Amino acid sequence: MKLIALSDLFNVTYGVNLELNRMRHDLLGIPFVGRSDRNNGVTARVSKIPGVEPNPAGTLSVAGGGSVLAAFLQSDPYYSGRDLFFLTPRTQMSDSQKLYYCACIRANRYRYSYGRQANKTLKDLLIPDPVALPEWVDGALGRVTAEFSARIREIG
Repeated sequence: MKLIALSDLFNVTYGVNLELNRMRHDLLGIPFVGRSDRNNGVTARVSKIPGVEPNPAGTLSVAGGGSVLAAFLQSDPYYSGRDLFFLTPRTQMSDSQKLYYCACIRANRYRYSYGRQANKTLKDLLIPDPVALPEWVDGALGRVTAEFSARIREIG
């Protein structure tokens, strides 16, 4: 399988680097993504901060520290804490492909045991070249949705 550097496929950007304890919690607010490997990385919802743009929706959030390489597709704009990067695909990419790359990024977590962080090396992480993606990647999400919808119809 041909591998390429993460930065060849994604623009790697350091997030907005906010401190959750200084923010106002708002149950209907903007997701705050931290270095957690649970709940899609969302650790709270917070009020919008005037003059501070959230990270864009449709990007991947990746923890450089904490739960190193916890990677998630963020469907909404979001604020981020320290040591969190967001990845923007350099070319058009389906959500299924983005989710596949989240799994590829997470598969490299073993490289960062014993307190090592990915802050300086994330951009150099090797991931599969798009030409090497398995055929099932683009159809997987649609198949799961169709199967789930069929089961719901059976119940109703």
